[in-house]
Amino acid sequence: MQADTELLIFTDMDGSLLCHETYSHTAADDMLFLLEKTGVPVIPISSKTKAELLYLRDSLNNKHPFIIENGAAVFIPIGYFDEQPFGTEVVGEFWVKKFVHNRHYWQSLITHVSSVDSHKFTTFSELTVGQISELTGLDQEESKRASRRLYGEPIVWKGDDDEMIHFIEELNDMGANVLRGGRFLHVSGESDKGLALTWLAEQYKEDNPNSLIKTIAIGDSQNDVAMLEVADVALIISSPAHQPPKLERRTNIYISEKFGPAGWTQGVEEILEQHSTQTESLKG
Repeated sequence: MQADTELLIFTDMDGSLLCHETYSHTAADDMLFLLEKTGVPVIPISSKTKAELLYLRDSLNNKHPFIIENGAAVFIPIGYFDEQPFGTEVVGEFWVKKFVHNRHYWQSLITHVSSVDSHKFTTFSELTVGQISELTGLDQEESKRASRRLYGEPIVWKGDDDEMIHFIEELNDMGANVLRGGRFLHVSGESDKGLALTWLAEQYKEDNPNSLIKTIAIGDSQNDVAMLEVADVALIISSPAHQPPKLERRTNIYISEKFGPAGWTQGVEEILEQHSTQTESLKG
């Protein structure tokens, strides 16, 4: 008997589900409605903070788990699964799986970097809300939410590429993991979007052992590579701001022609059509 397939969509936000310039998701709204109607969870997995994703989930009418700060922690609404996943703790209304130390730990490591002068970079904690707004294009309230990081520290890089390499190498030697995003370097621990995706997909499997879980990862930048590599299907969203991330995998890769949420919709439609064709083939 063929097991039912449960699709899980793990999506980056900025430049993928959200427009890189306007942060709008309007072009994907019809597809998001269809996915929710047909029971396909859309799981935000982002460099964004808990405060940012809570706000976005409300605007998206999304009640599914979400993953913050490049895979640092997974937040699952209490009662979403039949049982509380092993290794999680209760934090407010969520079961939380943490993979790294808190923000203060990584801030202390950054102060010990000796290979690069501190004037070559600025940490997020040193920025005012106004400066965050200027760098990101976010308004004041959005910038406040962006500043409330829990597990890592973004950095605005001002030096050259060689200096950045030395900076990253020294932090890596101290046990940090540094990811290059679209706007910032993100300093945190040995976690990534791929690890978080794999862990959460396993929770879906344990909650419904009779289903075949199929994961779709959607992203546009280098800090999405880990999840794009481990998912069953990878969808790369083309960007007007940078080149697409390079993957080692050679199969089940889709690249959108359009940018942002329009490309998101285009890619998801193509994947769903292929999935439908494969499902019908198995049944027939």
